[in-house]
Amino acid sequence: MAPYASDDSTTAGEVDEQRSGRRKAARYVVPVTVIGVAAATIGLVPALADSGDPDLPKITAQQLIEKIAKSDVQQLSGTVKISTDLGLPNLGGLESGLLSGAAGQGEGGSSADPTAKLTELASGTHTLRVAADGPDRQKLSLLENAAEYSIIHNGKDVWGYDSKSNEVYHGTSSKSPERGKDQQPPATPKDFAEEALKAVDDTTSVAVEGTAQVAGRDAYKLVVKPKQSGSTVGAISVAVDAKTGMPLKFTLTPASGGAAVVDVGFTKVDFAKPAASTFDFTPPKGAKVTEEKDAGKGAEKAPGAPFGKGGARDHAPKAGEDFGKGLDGMKTIGEGWNAIATFDTGGEGVPSGGDLGFMDSLGDKVHGDFGSGTVFSTRLVNALVTDDGKVYAGLVTKDALVKAADAGK
Repeated sequence: MAPYASDDSTTAGEVDEQRSGRRKAARYVVPVTVIGVAAATIGLVPALADSGDPDLPKITAQQLIEKIAKSDVQQLSGTVKISTDLGLPNLGGLESGLLSGAAGQGEGGSSADPTAKLTELASGTHTLRVAADGPDRQKLSLLENAAEYSIIHNGKDVWGYDSKSNEVYHGTSSKSPERGKDQQPPATPKDFAEEALKAVDDTTSVAVEGTAQVAGRDAYKLVVKPKQSGSTVGAISVAVDAKTGMPLKFTLTPASGGAAVVDVGFTKVDFAKPAASTFDFTPPKGAKVTEEKDAGKGAEKAPGAPFGKGGARDHAPKAGEDFGKGLDGMKTIGEGWNAIATFDTGGEGVPSGGDLGFMDSLGDKVHGDFGSGTVFSTRLVNALVTDDGKVYAGLVTKDALVKAADAGK
């Protein structure tokens, strides 16, 4: 990555320190999935709800990024509200069906497997209860209509419980104390902020733009914007707790305007030590319990698994580099916010008949020097599938995809 582009000068040594701090803190990834010929992503956006801007000491963008990187909140409990509006088509449940298909049904078909719940946060509005007591104890509960889904990491045990189906998933984290937490979906502002800051490079503008109050806490507002034109990302705003440096709210606004793509923020937060009983779990009587198979093996390849050390994130391709085997060598075109992933499916473009023929009606037909194809759009991700089976996808406009396809002709 290139150095930060901000209002402040940053030395190479300082950049290395910032990156090291972010790598140490990062545990999650914001998943971006191309589903067949449609693209979907978990973005994030709301407007920061200011209830009287607090008067805080001045701080530079560089100092605030360092404050986030050094933040080491070990104990907390609170409530998080997350709303997403990706703009996927809603044809008789198609959106939820695509997202469910992307996540898979979990190992052994258990609805309590954490990987089976990941993409539910990519659509609609959800309320979460979160709690943490150091690296060995975390709990996340997704509150649903007359039901609740919880992931509990307590020592070497990782439990997933779906009260609706009365199913339990049990795994272990004996090989890595962090593994239990890694099985939780990205859900808090900190999770998303860490991923967003990884994308900051010299194609990015970073600035501190005022203050806010979030969940009763004084916070600074860090605003990240692409410098380049052509990206679908308008701006990312992170409310950073003035005392602890922990992100309290994360917002991503699309360049097209309108409602936020996703809104992730604490509505309540307490940094006191949660009661030990918070992390206790015993499978309810009569619950179906699924045991994890070969705990730890293939974790990087599991649907929704984080791109941790040695995983896909650490081996993401630079511009022009070959992604490796599979999908005829995925490559990245361009840089920064305008980067486009491209690969050859070896197929014949969008299905025009049979059970998948309906997908042709979900996109826009486009033409160029490359020939013709179909563009499938969300409010954040666009994907072009050419008639000869090539795919171009990214956080860029339709015109940018066509231009990339023409260049690759």
